[in-house]
Amino acid sequence: MKITVLGAGNWGTTIALLLHGNGHEVSLWEYNEKLAREILETGENNTYLKGVKFPDDLRVTWKLDEAVDAAEIVVFVVPSSAMRATASALRETMKLPDNAILVSLSKGLEHGSLMTMTGIIAEEVEGHRLVAMSGPCIATEVARKQPTTIVAASDDAEAATIVQDVFMAPYFRVYTSDDPLGVQLGGAVKNIIAIAAGLNDGLGFGSNAKSALVTRGIVELKRCAESLGAKPETFNGLSGIGDLITTCFSAHSRNRHVGEELAKGNTLDEIKSKMVMIAEGVPTADVVYDYMHDHEIEMPITQAVYKVLFEGLSAEKAVSDLMLRERKSE
Repeated sequence: MKITVLGAGNWGTTIALLLHGNGHEVSLWEYNEKLAREILETGENNTYLKGVKFPDDLRVTWKLDEAVDAAEIVVFVVPSSAMRATASALRETMKLPDNAILVSLSKGLEHGSLMTMTGIIAEEVEGHRLVAMSGPCIATEVARKQPTTIVAASDDAEAATIVQDVFMAPYFRVYTSDDPLGVQLGGAVKNIIAIAAGLNDGLGFGSNAKSALVTRGIVELKRCAESLGAKPETFNGLSGIGDLITTCFSAHSRNRHVGEELAKGNTLDEIKSKMVMIAEGVPTADVVYDYMHDHEIEMPITQAVYKVLFEGLSAEKAVSDLMLRERKSE
């Protein structure tokens, strides 16, 4: 199939290489012309996935209209903050076939609206089938072809199955789901809990505390998502507890890294200035905190992370506040 991947970060680059390895005709679009030219000149993405060579016939371009021309599948792998602008630009190209399937591999929620990534795409590019993919996927592990699993979720079962077939590889197993809302909420909200896990690590706490964060964190994911209409059982799967475990324990987790650095006394601005890639849990914490506050949803870990990120609460005080909350049954 002819497939376009939008976004040449480490995850977008990895996905483009995976799809090319599956025998598809792949174009990788990067909005930054300088980076796109560097990839073309060096044959690898030294900024985001250093050391992984590009095949000669994997097309790289900064011109969106050329990238998506006649594409049968368009895969969005851009930061959540750039999703609406990217989808709007795609609509304006007028190059997309009517039967194209639009796939989101981005994890996050829109600030202000709490809208999922496929929700944004649907508003900006009307009339196309949509699939959301999420799960415990560390890009560098996938690039090294280490065993990985993910979920392709859609209201359109046929579209989910097509995407499953396109992405499936010996090292990349794809399941399908009929709960795109839940799959995307799991992928977004778990990043907040990962920041809390990083605070745990930065403070030098052990497995007892971290296991408690993961366990109580899945409760918060379910509370938030159920209030928005997602299926609770979705969070027992790969895009819920599976993704949460990975991002809380992996040394490659950007969100866990943010929490760890905060616990060491670094400011959020200092941490962000040294990061090449975006930690989606930071803006997601802001969005979800407002929602839980407005709808009176009990999410104490999310509240603690928000206060550390945006109100100057110390990591030590955040942990103390969590431990000394009112006694209750599990």
